Amino acid sequence: MRQRILVSALGAGALAVAGLTAQAVTAQAVPTQGAAAPSYTAGKHAARVCSTAKAKNTASCNAVKLVDAQGFAPAASAPPATGLTPSGLRDAYKLNGLNASGRTVAIVDAYGYPSLERDLGVYRSQFGLSSCTKANGCLKIINQTGGTTLPTFNVGWAGEQALDVDAVSAAAPDAKIVVVQANSASFADLGTAVQTAAKQAGVVAISNSYGGGDASDSTYGKYYNHPGIAVTASTGDDGYQGGSYPASSAYTTAVGGTSLVAASNSRGWSETVWSGAGSGCSTYNTALSAAASFGTGCSKRAMADVSAAADPSKGGMAIYYPTSKTASTWAQFGGTSEAAPIIAAVYALSGNTTGYANALPYGHASSLFDVTSGSNGSCPTVQWCTARTGWDGPTGLGTPNGASAF
Repeated sequence: MRQRILVSALGAGALAVAGLTAQAVTAQAVPTQGAAAPSYTAGKHAARVCSTAKAKNTASCNAVKLVDAQGFAPAASAPPATGLTPSGLRDAYKLNGLNASGRTVAIVDAYGYPSLERDLGVYRSQFGLSSCTKANGCLKIINQTGGTTLPTFNVGWAGEQALDVDAVSAAAPDAKIVVVQANSASFADLGTAVQTAAKQAGVVAISNSYGGGDASDSTYGKYYNHPGIAVTASTGDDGYQGGSYPASSAYTTAVGGTSLVAASNSRGWSETVWSGAGSGCSTYNTALSAAASFGTGCSKRAMADVSAAADPSKGGMAIYYPTSKTASTWAQFGGTSEAAPIIAAVYALSGNTTGYANALPYGHASSLFDVTSGSNGSCPTVQWCTARTGWDGPTGLGTPNGASAF
């Protein structure tokens, strides 16, 4: 079911991707209006980066990448020309001129990634971003209890980590980054890593690009309950599905996904629902009081709250990621795993995470780009799966228009 949704999300003829040409892959790039799709996306479909979680109360990462008919993303010495670049992302969400000013974004994922610092360096150098290393204090990598003995390598989750650190780098190049690697993908280990992330100096946002089945805050909420820190969580890549934890927690900002393309309009970009974006109602957790007047149709927690680019074909990022413990290459990634770290970075740019950060966008909905077209499936209540003016399930209240809504 998940694979069919992801392939459908790309669409065989939907190849006007990201609005970027081969010449746009530079630090100074700007979107090319109405650009036709280069050949990188032709014949490609989306494939999961991590294996599907089989055990109860265990998560899978929500990253996907473009692969060919045989399931391969061929090794590349340069970024895919169709991939969203840092300059394109910041232009699309009007983030230019904003600074994180020393604030830190934490990223929580499972398992180890020995070449993370090296690969992040390749990405940032390619796009003209400043160096972010352990030595200069920009990057820190720790285990779930804060130690430096890191977990065993897992190629899928390492790919997720690559997407996360590259997405934060793209949206907020001056933000510091802490990566907390959990011992496993269990809710307990990932939750422990979130608690450790919240204790790190300077952390104002924690990104969680993973999810499992709906779960109760009465059991797991203690891990994500951190007033004053924006805790973001991706809603998943299966379309309308019901709750997915931790996005279905009342303590997190649930982040859905869009298809983002260059356009001949005043913004320079347009967005629709990405058909893979997760949405639904929790069966366990309390509805956000801030969302009470927005007609979610859910008696309990509704997701998403906000959204960002997630479609691997239309707005997917050019990512430098590991193919083994020692080798890495370029490919085009997406999924709501792309959107969650983007939103975490925007919170860092805003500097405003007082109280529960998931309430902030509801008080400033007019400061977002409202996404009003597209659908992620069929559902009993139309706004749970179909875009409309105001709140809807796949995209929440909309996407960043600067950082004033955060």
